[in-house]
Amino acid sequence: MSSPVSELAISESGFVFDPRTGATFSVNSTGLAVLTALRSRSTVPEIVDAVRKSFESAPGEVHDHVQEFLRTLRQMGIAAGDE
Repeated sequence: MSSPVSELAISESGFVFDPRTGATFSVNSTGLAVLTALRSRSTVPEIVDAVRKSFESAPGEVHDHVQEFLRTLRQMGIAAGDE
């Protein structure tokens, strides 16, 4: 069984289509990095570390932003509770 995040159609510009629901939305470069990492089955600490290195941000700030984005994805039914 595949994860909902693996079913998303994601463009390089950050346009996202969920074929399960027909929903579309756009993400910024950070959101795109998080979705890409989720597809690779990265853990939250791995995602935070990759985003922090890519965007040269403070670790605490990145962790909070990643967690908030993951909460939004969970509410949308895209990410599971353990992601």
